[in-house]
Amino acid sequence: MTMRPRDAATLVLEDEAGRILLGRRAGGQAFMPEKWVFPGGRVDRGDWHAPVAADLLPEVAELAGARARRRVKDPRRLARALALAAVRETFEETGLVLGVPGRPGRVPEGWQRFCASGHVADLSRLRYLARAVTPPGRPRRFDARFFLAPADALVTRDPIASHELTELCWFEPAAALDLDLPSVTRAVLGLLADRRAGRIRPPPYWAWRGRGTPD
Repeated sequence: MTMRPRDAATLVLEDEAGRILLGRRAGGQAFMPEKWVFPGGRVDRGDWHAPVAADLLPEVAELAGARARRRVKDPRRLARALALAAVRETFEETGLVLGVPGRPGRVPEGWQRFCASGHVADLSRLRYLARAVTPPGRPRRFDARFFLAPADALVTRDPIASHELTELCWFEPAAALDLDLPSVTRAVLGLLADRRAGRIRPPPYWAWRGRGTPD
């Protein structure tokens, strides 16, 4: 039986010099062990209810919520949940906070630690990059949306390793290509290179039929 992909989100952080943050996944994990990846993960229940200081820009919400695999009444709400998942997972995996000072009245499940930092997520700095679906036959399958955010949107820029990402570093793009990267991470790096060169195209929707490059 083919496993149905789960909604997930990834946050690509880029500083003023064009360096990007990557983390190395711990060995022994079922999904992409020891690969270098951007922080991110699946959408949890609390991501549908977490407070925001500022919402996604309308054009970002429209792109991120489009063509959902499951029926949703409001694609913009799905887009917000995806973006919040990217912010939360980044915090859990790196300790980095993308938000502004504030204390919400109601804290949903999974957001206790983030909110305890004294911040509320700010989604207005996110831009939409791409979407990718993990191919069949993998131990985990995700329907992942990739968001881009500038490093100056972070409260600090000093990541802290976690049990999920055991090494973290800001890499020059050329140096990052020498790492052990999943195909999708390598494809996103190519997309960033196109953006820096002024070659802007519609956000891609990638599906992998096997190893190597996406279709």
